[in-house]
Amino acid sequence: MNPTAAVWKETAMTDENWWRGSVTYQIYPRSFMDSNGDGVGDLPGITERLPYVADLGVDAIWLSPFFTSPMRDMGYDVADYLGVDPVFGTLEDFDAMVQVAHDLGLKVIIDQVLSHCADQHPAFEESRSSRDNPKADWFVWSDPKPDGSVPNNWQGIFGGPAWEWDTRRRQYYFHNFAKEQPDFNFHNPEVQDFHLDNMRFWLDRGVDGFRLDTVNYYFHDARLPDDPADPVKRDSPANKPYDMQYHLHSKNQPDNLDYLKRMRALLDEYDARAMVGEVGDSHHSIDLMGQYTRGQRLHMAYSFELLGPPFSAEFFRSRIEAFFKGAPDGWPCWAFSNHDVMRHVSRWTEHGPTTASVAKVAAGLLLTFEGSVCMYQGEELGQVETELEYHELTDLDGINFWPEVKGRDGCRTPMVWDGKASNGGFSTANKTWLPVKQPQLDRGVAQQGENSVLTFYKAMLALRNAEPSLRTGPQTFLDAKEPVLAYTRGDDILCVFNLSGDKASYTLPGKAEPLLSEAAEVTGGKLALGPNGVMIAKLG
Repeated sequence: MNPTAAVWKETAMTDENWWRGSVTYQIYPRSFMDSNGDGVGDLPGITERLPYVADLGVDAIWLSPFFTSPMRDMGYDVADYLGVDPVFGTLEDFDAMVQVAHDLGLKVIIDQVLSHCADQHPAFEESRSSRDNPKADWFVWSDPKPDGSVPNNWQGIFGGPAWEWDTRRRQYYFHNFAKEQPDFNFHNPEVQDFHLDNMRFWLDRGVDGFRLDTVNYYFHDARLPDDPADPVKRDSPANKPYDMQYHLHSKNQPDNLDYLKRMRALLDEYDARAMVGEVGDSHHSIDLMGQYTRGQRLHMAYSFELLGPPFSAEFFRSRIEAFFKGAPDGWPCWAFSNHDVMRHVSRWTEHGPTTASVAKVAAGLLLTFEGSVCMYQGEELGQVETELEYHELTDLDGINFWPEVKGRDGCRTPMVWDGKASNGGFSTANKTWLPVKQPQLDRGVAQQGENSVLTFYKAMLALRNAEPSLRTGPQTFLDAKEPVLAYTRGDDILCVFNLSGDKASYTLPGKAEPLLSEAAEVTGGKLALGPNGVMIAKLG
């Protein structure tokens, strides 16, 4: 590790602002490493592979849910917020993992799925038992209309109305996601306190922060008015009824802001802790990110803006400038891939001659943007989306909307440690929970060579750690013509990228000493960029 980077990581372990400019590596526990041969990844498996993660040069890990769950939505349906599901291990396994992570200089961030729980959660089972029990108002209940129909037109993300009839209460309950995932009623202060207590439990166990799932879904409009139709014109018809609406009342309520302050106050009781909230919205995401990170609320907002198909200099510039214009006091967390979207190399493969070149230019972009960064496991290998057949699916999104929507299983298949080993080195089981296939096996850790995507990621991360401007320096865009994107970080780092599979050129703004390059060459004051060329240089 670069000496400067080593000093940074040692200091960051106690620095209250360690999260500003940090790089977090997202681990999807089911798919990272299976230690006991049952075909499902687990906490001991994660612990075993943490040295690999630390060696990348990242600052933190983020774990997707490992809590007790019926796994209807693969852990995003929590039945016990304080328990570890047996498929992943035990609380003792979790504590051991945190200790090893900290010993390696890694912060540990865990998911918190607060907006909803599993219908098997004891609180919901009590709530649905009658209309006058102590938890009767912990969830969103409503009487039917006189004709027996649902209370309003709100739609569920996984299909159908966002209301499910319950015969015990003879009422409907609200669920933004699957019917097995009832939404909590955050208008009830007891619910707010319940989740703060759950978070305190994990803070006391040593976690360094939380990634808050669907952070803009906590509150709903208690009057239950209909959501209007989506006013945005689409290039093609929506595949889901949910996407046909403008979710003005079912989420994004101003009440959320006060609760975020309560959450922040809790974290401020502890040293060097941080929260990043997932802000998912197709209309006001940048505005919400600004609101949610302004003042004593979230430390960072996790953006969906860069998780789609657009790939151009104008697009990236517009999204970053929009955030810092709309939220000058806020802080973003950028990502290109995660467990919910097609892997970015597959989304953007048409923009380069090879998937490896696309992966490298994407790494250069992401790791030089102003803000913090989340990488998704396998991203550093240039992994692509796995093509699955319908009978192989586990994800409700794909099962319910196939074939137009393939679901999220394709980005969740197991990590490939060695493409020549059984199940890619992920598991010794005869069958893994999702299959390991070609071409993923060609991109395993053991298959990464001297000029590989993995080598490039490590070089980029080392450079980011060594150059303070790449972590926290302001980003200033320079004039350049498509497909070239150029900007400075701080007053001393120049970043130039060719976002196409053709050659391109750029006139340098002054003397520039290359620090890291890929398919790029400086001749005089000109920069010649090959397909997907990258140049990070020191200005002088």
